Amino acid sequence: MSEIYHVLNRGVDKRKIFLDDKDYLRFIHDLFEFNDENPANNTFYYQRSQNSNTNDVRHRQIINTAKERKPRKLLVDILAFCLMPNHYHILIKPRREGALSLFMKKLDGGYVKYFNTKYERHGTLFERRYKWVMVKNEAHFNHLPFYIHLNPLDLISPEWRERKINNYKKATQFLNKYRWSSHLDYIGTKNFPSVTQREFLLNFFGREKGYIANMNEWLKDLKSPDDIDKFILLE
Repeated sequence: MSEIYHVLNRGVDKRKIFLDDKDYLRFIHDLFEFNDENPANNTFYYQRSQNSNTNDVRHRQIINTAKERKPRKLLVDILAFCLMPNHYHILIKPRREGALSLFMKKLDGGYVKYFNTKYERHGTLFERRYKWVMVKNEAHFNHLPFYIHLNPLDLISPEWRERKINNYKKATQFLNKYRWSSHLDYIGTKNFPSVTQREFLLNFFGREKGYIANMNEWLKDLKSPDDIDKFILLE
């Protein structure tokens, strides 16, 4: 399999799907744990403390010995991701036929179960089945990792979507501190390094220094984005 896909899903009625840091961490945990042909060996589950009103997310180890745990067999390569309050983006390269749909079923289903249990709710969380578009050419591929990693600018500089940034330094500093994406791992700051398979993109862009240079160029050239709107999944 050599296809690469840009995958997006968002909350129903554009509602928030991450309400606190533990929700973000749970989803990132799922990106790692469900990327396996074997059944998940451990999971996070929500539990309300019996002794107080404090909500907590606890870790339960189902198979807790290295001897019992089977070696991971990845379903997909997660090339890049970004989590936003009401949606997520993932750049995915399946490893076999059917792997994308299986991984996404596990990912979305597992997170909805966690979220509904934690917040004592029922029903759908996402507005629909995930959306996807296949990367068809190099021009598309050149843009997507940076588009995905720039999404957090919606929180401080939404004008970036109009192809302009009022404060370039502020935007860069914000991106370099935003925890809930793979951007930090691509610039050489260990954040969630075990979640992504970065060699493909790092080799393509010229390792960390090349990625940073390309990102900076992309930020400064937003006014001429080479019609990226043809290639992205709009939120």
